[in-house]
Amino acid sequence: MNNYLMILKSTIEVYVHGTLESSNEKVRDILKTGLDETLKHQERVYNKMVDNEWYIINNINPSCICDVLNNLN
Repeated sequence: MNNYLMILKSTIEVYVHGTLESSNEKVRDILKTGLDETLKHQERVYNKMVDNEWYIINNINPSCICDVLNNLN
């Protein structure tokens, strides 16, 4: 499922770039429809993975964010 989720994310990137770069309205509409459908599908896959604990979400401690930002300076 993780590989499939990554494929969906890559497909979304292709649709986004194609939609942005298209100079033909019909092509742009087709790509946008594909983008919308793929986004919906990606959300369903993601939610299924989270529900089954196949995709673990780790909350980041705010102090860690501050540490990273401080190290950038």
